[in-house]
Amino acid sequence: MVRYKWWYRYGYLSSTGVSFGSGRATRQSLREFSKRQYILMRAFNLKTESEVDHLSFRTVKRVANFDVTCGRSYATGNGALMRLAPIPLYFFRNPRVAIELCGRNSPLTHGSRLSMDACRYYGALIVATLNGETKQQLLSNNFSEAHRAWFGRKGLCKQVLRIASGSYKRPGGYSMGIRGTGYVLKSLEAALWAFWSDQNSFRNSVLAAVNLGDDANTTAAIYGQLAGSYYGQSDIPSKWLKILYAKQLIVCMSDWIHFLGLKTYLSPMIHKNMHYHVQVQMPKDQLLHSVALYGETFRQTVPRPINSIFD
Repeated sequence: MVRYKWWYRYGYLSSTGVSFGSGRATRQSLREFSKRQYILMRAFNLKTESEVDHLSFRTVKRVANFDVTCGRSYATGNGALMRLAPIPLYFFRNPRVAIELCGRNSPLTHGSRLSMDACRYYGALIVATLNGETKQQLLSNNFSEAHRAWFGRKGLCKQVLRIASGSYKRPGGYSMGIRGTGYVLKSLEAALWAFWSDQNSFRNSVLAAVNLGDDANTTAAIYGQLAGSYYGQSDIPSKWLKILYAKQLIVCMSDWIHFLGLKTYLSPMIHKNMHYHVQVQMPKDQLLHSVALYGETFRQTVPRPINSIFD
């Protein structure tokens, strides 16, 4: 949430230097999170926002009345679904943990059962892709039933089950009611329609998803998470990659997350006790990045303007 806040307030890792396109629920949650950080300031007698932002997760967990989940229970936007991919990419070797965490990702900003279950189902599809399942298996109307063990005791709500059972399989697309709106179920349906009808072409279906209109960029982003994990980078048009902002950073981070996922098999109990902490200090003209993973520190100092570091 700290890094989401940095993006919202300061344009952290934004391609334009400022945040843009955030939905109402996300903005509300980030403002609420900032207010709740005063609890931490009082608990640890801190004076500045920077000091609070750099508290470790282990330290924050010791404060009993601090809750990081800021999403309202009625928030049904698509913001949580569009940021999902890193979770299944890292935890794909343990599907139950991956899917649980995909669901827990949602109430940070979107607390509705619809949003949580949309994230759990879509996360399961990405996990299945990374574990080598075929497109036919992914798009099976019985996918959720075939992977029931992944979802644990708490199954999917009926609205998400309806989509998982193939409600998106409409040849006419837009003319048959497929819409890429900001509502999480419509976004989920639109992304799956694009994947189902893409004729094995990443390019064609990104364009089809965008051409649905409404919340076009988010529909394409949601589609891209599943299609990207299935087709891989080689299927993305080279001319798109050439103009992609911070391409090296994106590829490096993706490869590193996947590499760690290959090397890591976490049980739910281990995960609850796992410590993962990232610290980033951000002067206006520089980015100082220090990452601590399982007791080891990787440090990179880049003395260049934030928005030209990887250009």
